[in-house]
Amino acid sequence: MSTPPERGGSEPPVAGPTEETEARGPGRRRFLRGAGGVGTAFLLAACSGEKDLSSRWPVDEASVVAHRVAYPGDLRTVALSAALENQVVGVYASALAAAGAGRLGTVPPALTSFLNQAMAQHTDHAKAWNAVLTRAGKPALTGVPLSDQQEITATLAKATSAADAAALALQLEEQAAQTYLLATYSVGGASEIESAATIAPVEAMHASTLRFLLGQYPVPDGFLPVDRAARPSLLTI
Repeated sequence: MSTPPERGGSEPPVAGPTEETEARGPGRRRFLRGAGGVGTAFLLAACSGEKDLSSRWPVDEASVVAHRVAYPGDLRTVALSAALENQVVGVYASALAAAGAGRLGTVPPALTSFLNQAMAQHTDHAKAWNAVLTRAGKPALTGVPLSDQQEITATLAKATSAADAAALALQLEEQAAQTYLLATYSVGGASEIESAATIAPVEAMHASTLRFLLGQYPVPDGFLPVDRAARPSLLTI
């Protein structure tokens, strides 16, 4: 099975903080509450074979500038994290629907159990990240404004086996774990660091579980890397 490509994104230059300064901006308050609903939208797109999701999340220049202003400094990393969680929730909901429809062949009960449990945890994580945004007076992110959204949707639509779905899930879990690890030493707020530090290990455990289900060694690295961590440039808003 081939390794899914690394994820990334690019964005047009605009006035405002650079990615480096965004990562070092002032901290925000503790995580409390958040958002949901992305699973249904993602599910409809995957089941219908829809590839172009750009109409759901505006990416025109004015929108990009406006949201850059809305999520300055550390809040842009928080917005990225909320979008990543929304994306995972959508993928898992769609994978479960595909499994139920028989499009993934024989699906081990252990994988079905994992998808259900992990999806619930990712939903909680999205609420936590969105709590930071709303407590700071910023809008919560309930969609998936990421530049690789169409690629991920297409990959899921092409999945024909449980192993295909698990491989995509592993890619997303690894990225989430590494993104939050990076956040623990790149954001400035103590509460954000604490919350990122408590979420990152859960994503790493998700990844280990998926490796085991795929017949791989569960802990291939002696130290968790950050080479696949998502950067704020992945956001399309």
